[in-house]
Amino acid sequence: MKKATPGADELKAAQAASTLALRRVGIDTYRENVAYLHRECELYRAEGFQALAKVAVSSNGQRILASVNVVDDDAIVGCSELGLSEDAFALLGLEEGQQVRVSQAEPASSIPALHRKIAGERLSSEDFRAIVSDIAEHRYSKIELTAFVVACNQSELDREEVFFLSDAMSHVGRRLNWGEHPVVDKHCIGGIPGNRTSMLVVPIVAAHGMLCPKTSSRAITSPAGTADTMEVLARVELSFDQLTEIVHTHRGCLAWGGTSDLSPADDVLIAVERPLSIDSPGQMVASILSKKAAAGSTHLVLDIPIGPTAKVRSMPDAQRLRRLFEFVAKRMGLSLDVVITDGRQPVGNGIGPVLEARDVMRVLQNHPLAPNDLRQKALRLAGRMLEFDPDVRGGDGFAIARDILDSGRALQKMQDIIAAQGATPFDPENPPLAPLSFEIAAPGPGTVIGIDNLQLARIARQAGAPRAAGAGVDLLAKLGDTVAAGDSLYRVHAAYPTELGFARQLCERATGFTIGNAEAMPALFVEF
Repeated sequence: MKKATPGADELKAAQAASTLALRRVGIDTYRENVAYLHRECELYRAEGFQALAKVAVSSNGQRILASVNVVDDDAIVGCSELGLSEDAFALLGLEEGQQVRVSQAEPASSIPALHRKIAGERLSSEDFRAIVSDIAEHRYSKIELTAFVVACNQSELDREEVFFLSDAMSHVGRRLNWGEHPVVDKHCIGGIPGNRTSMLVVPIVAAHGMLCPKTSSRAITSPAGTADTMEVLARVELSFDQLTEIVHTHRGCLAWGGTSDLSPADDVLIAVERPLSIDSPGQMVASILSKKAAAGSTHLVLDIPIGPTAKVRSMPDAQRLRRLFEFVAKRMGLSLDVVITDGRQPVGNGIGPVLEARDVMRVLQNHPLAPNDLRQKALRLAGRMLEFDPDVRGGDGFAIARDILDSGRALQKMQDIIAAQGATPFDPENPPLAPLSFEIAAPGPGTVIGIDNLQLARIARQAGAPRAAGAGVDLLAKLGDTVAAGDSLYRVHAAYPTELGFARQLCERATGFTIGNAEAMPALFVEF
């Protein structure tokens, strides 16, 4: 029996049905491309698109993949339109109203490998490269992404698999080559509020003459990321050409990494990992080292804080994580220096973008009110980075870093970088703090023997940080301080009454401070 073929009229009708007018739908779907089709759309009825199915959207050589959501409201999208979420619309890069072609997407070719990982099997380098490529191209749905993240967490990747994943992630997207050696960077595994050492380390190291192109993230679940804090002082969203020019001219930068297309699969995975509170060692290593390798770094100082409310809570756990980082970094050709630091409390006095920017500038200015813990930690990390310079003897880095800071050369370098990126007016003596505030007082006399990093971060976020740059928590007491009943422990700043109320309610449940006998304070166990 001869197979029927579609006639010319049928083909024209199918093509017309699959061509829709592009509409920007103002919904932030956070790292997920979402397309919106009206239930009465001829394409939806003809092709039988289901909610959450993957579609390809293309026009003029531009193409993205997106998950379908079906709507019934003409105000969101009409029958002749295709709506795109904010992320998808920006990625496609076309004008609203332009005609786009919509077709069903081919299934991700790496799905069989995903199923094997779900079953607990060990995957090969080729498997991870296929999975990472499909993730970066948005071929995975949120459900499939979640399955991959959970499978890697539950069956825990062995160290070879961690290398395979890291290497695959570093080779998808842009990969930079600065044309010189060494290219240095510093990274902290996170979890400690106010730990804004990168904004001090970069100008110190750059003033010494080493190349330090620092691209950082915005906050996802924390009260501020380095990019959020730097944005108080200067523009951080730079084009690739702007970033490279600044780095070559000033030997460093402090920019947001979201525009650089470095290890893009990592950004997609983070959007799933953070809501699930999954931060397994293997995924942490892959996330950090893939970004550094893709950014062209050759040498990295890694900060692993330890403390009762830090990500890593014991020295044995820190040493296991250290060994995993060192194994993968060596396989990837990165020189790595791991530093285990004090994570018992926030670093600096401020938690939130404006408060942290104030602390950074005070340290650079050698201000009498500069937080000494932030200064000392930044000097030690910068010293370790300076010792990557073959002309610096081991052990001399700290003194060199201190001289660069004390002489004002670090401040001048920071001012040069700020001016090059596009300065924002900022006075650390009169920082633009959110106008509403309240203070939390000590319930009785004693010594501050415990500070809960997680609780203080939650309070700062409830107060509005980092969305409201001037919101957050200003610490007035630290570990080991003696306080009397009624003494202020910290001040909370908020921009709006509702956020002030939410933060106050959280403080009433738990202040985050423990007052007691000094002998009960957790011991300091760090390696510098």
